Amino acid sequence: MAALKVLVIDEFDSGGLIEKSLQAYGFEIATLKLQALHLLDVVKTLQPNVVVLNLYSPNANVLNMMRELNQQYAVPVVVFAEDQQTDTINQVIKAGVSAYIVDGLEPKRLKAIIDIAIARFNEHKELKDELKKTKTQLEDRKLIDRAKAILIKSQAYTEEQAYQSLRKLAMDRGISLGEMAKNVIAMAELFK
Repeated sequence: MAALKVLVIDEFDSGGLIEKSLQAYGFEIATLKLQALHLLDVVKTLQPNVVVLNLYSPNANVLNMMRELNQQYAVPVVVFAEDQQTDTINQVIKAGVSAYIVDGLEPKRLKAIIDIAIARFNEHKELKDELKKTKTQLEDRKLIDRAKAILIKSQAYTEEQAYQSLRKLAMDRGISLGEMAKNVIAMAELFK
C-alpha cells in the first residue's frame, strides 16, 4: 500500500514536530507555512490524502479556505488549534473539517487522529453521495410522472402505455428515463 500523502499547514515554528512524527508512521509529508497560502492551488498540485492545519485559531480566511476546499476537493481536514470557543468549533464543523483537536498536539496520537478523521470523512462522503443519489431519483420520479401525464393527455395513453413509451424512447436513445422525461416535458413546453 502506498504511503498516505499529508499536507501540513503550520502556523507555528514547532521544529517540524508534526512532520517528524508523521514520517515515523510512514506518511509522505509536505509542510508549508500558513501565511500567504492559496490552499486550493496547493491541494490541486500536491493532491494530498489528508490536510493537517496547526494554528492558534481558524480565522475567517482559514474558514473560507476550508469551505472552498470542502466544495472543490474531497479531502479530509484535521485542525489542531488552541481556540476552544463553541462558536469557533461550530464554524469549523460547518466548514467541513473532519477533526478539530483543541490543545491536543501529541505526536503519539497523530496517526490515530488522522485515521479517525479519514474514516469519519469517508462515512460522511458516503452519506452525502447517498443523499445526492436519493434526491436525483426523487427528481427523476417527479419528471417521469409529469412526462407520463403529458403523454396520457396528448396521446390518450394509459399510464402503463405512457411509461412503456418513455422507457422505449429512453432505451432507443441510450439515455436515462429521467433525461427522456425532461425531453418530453421540454417538447411539450415548446408546442404550448
